[in-house]
Amino acid sequence: MAGSMVEFTDANFQQETSEGLVLVDFWAPWCGPCRMVGPVIEQIAGEYADTLKVGKLNVDDHQQSAMSFRVMSIPTVILFKDGQPVETMVGAMPKSAYEAKLAKHVPRAVN
Repeated sequence: MAGSMVEFTDANFQQETSEGLVLVDFWAPWCGPCRMVGPVIEQIAGEYADTLKVGKLNVDDHQQSAMSFRVMSIPTVILFKDGQPVETMVGAMPKSAYEAKLAKHVPRAVN
């Protein structure tokens, strides 16, 4: 996982998402669309490193966290603000779609 990415687990999820803006990619290694979204999420992690924590949660290994946010389809990307989900994006999307959702919460000029 890239240096600016967090690996979320059931054990650290609440602590890691409790403060600030946190973007979580709920995924699984066998999921084709998840593998397409992965590089986009990594780009966002690098570009928003100063204002946003970004990481991934493997739903096969950490089902409790996925179930608590009713993740039924993957990829699902959820933006948390101070521990509360504020945006949910289901399915593979282009980078611009994620940035449009982030723009509502992150003061940043989109390149």
